[in-house]
Amino acid sequence: MRVAIAGAGAVGRSIAGELLENGHEVLLIDKAPDAIKVDSVPQAEWLLADACEISSLDEAALQRCNVVIAATGDDKVNLVVSLLAKTEYGVPRVVARVNNPKNEWLFNEAWGVDVAVSTPRLMSALVEEAVSVGDLVRLMRFSQGDANLVELTLPSDTGLVGTRVGDVVWPEDTALVTIIREGRVLVPSKDDALEAGDELLFVAAPHREEELEQLLSVR
Repeated sequence: MRVAIAGAGAVGRSIAGELLENGHEVLLIDKAPDAIKVDSVPQAEWLLADACEISSLDEAALQRCNVVIAATGDDKVNLVVSLLAKTEYGVPRVVARVNNPKNEWLFNEAWGVDVAVSTPRLMSALVEEAVSVGDLVRLMRFSQGDANLVELTLPSDTGLVGTRVGDVVWPEDTALVTIIREGRVLVPSKDDALEAGDELLFVAAPHREEELEQLLSVR
């Protein structure tokens, strides 16, 4: 998979390193000469250019990319890169970094964003996830399809403990995708029984989150 990353700062370089370790082809783009630190990620391709310019993206051959990641520290730049990647080059998957939570509402399909990653929101969600039992925690928003990745740790006093996954009437527009139990990641089947302390990960429509939380926390 070929991935272009706009923004070669610490975040962009870290993402590049992870992707390269997983066998992907990575191009890092940045307009600041001091950000071009080839020795830091020597296996990546590097391009000194403005990712907001069509000529730069032509040079980067963005049409050959499977994924574009807008990872700069400027939300305006990330939105422009996302929009160009999607509308001008037809990139199948666009992921954008949200630096200011106040701008999160802009990072949607209209701006070409498939997945918006808000660092402040994610850090807050991880703190909540670590201390919350029985409360639904939103981890990530998927702009395309208007859905969120949400998590709930099943409390011991809920009536669903011991219930088979296939016997639960889940709300519409929700899907249980993973159960994390005692450090193991389980792909749920209809015959798996829910246990107290299970971390349940769902993809759910925002308007179904309250209904889902009520179902899982019912005493």
